[in-house]
Amino acid sequence: MSQNIELVIFDWDGTLFDSVGQIVASLQYAAQQFQQPLTDDAAKSIIGLGLPEVMQILFPQVPHLQQDILQCYSEHYVANSTDDAWFDGVAELLADLKQQGLKLAVATGKSRKGLDRVLSQTNSHHLFDITRAASETKSKPHPLMLQEILTEMDVAVECAMMVGDTSYDLEMAQNLNMPRIGVSYGVHSVATLQRYQPLTIADNIAELHGYLQTMLQSTALTGS
Repeated sequence: MSQNIELVIFDWDGTLFDSVGQIVASLQYAAQQFQQPLTDDAAKSIIGLGLPEVMQILFPQVPHLQQDILQCYSEHYVANSTDDAWFDGVAELLADLKQQGLKLAVATGKSRKGLDRVLSQTNSHHLFDITRAASETKSKPHPLMLQEILTEMDVAVECAMMVGDTSYDLEMAQNLNMPRIGVSYGVHSVATLQRYQPLTIADNIAELHGYLQTMLQSTALTGS
């Protein structure tokens, strides 16, 4: 990298938080309550988008039911996700990055209410300098979420890094020419992530931690 990285921006679901299975299960439950067809692959593919966009994509045939399906999904997810947690190694990764003086952020397709709930669930409000939820800005892959984070943190785009498990995360960063890292243990395949030219694709948290550590040491040594 030609610049020091000052800010690392993480997606939440499927990147830091092991919640993909429950999201799919809750979408399936809501679809069944309203007798709407939905495959697991379709449910998984839209994780990362804002919830209104999810409803429009998955249930375009019943626009009059989308709000009710969304409410049913949300209630089921909240009731059944209390045991969801960070992937192994995430706590150590975030603590290490903070110790090295990096600013940390979250950019998620969750609602603000949903994000605040899982930040409390993981006792991690204090770890992040700023968070953005889709309900308070534009949904991924529009780059507004990242632009707002950069502006509030007063960080240049080349000094930030986006980390995510979906094409929406990487396309959002690519739209700003922001450096980006994919992770393959969440939603989208390596082949899908590679289309957006990430610096690397990590297969687990340990690989992600190692890559970030190497990159930070390299920029420190070169003084760039």
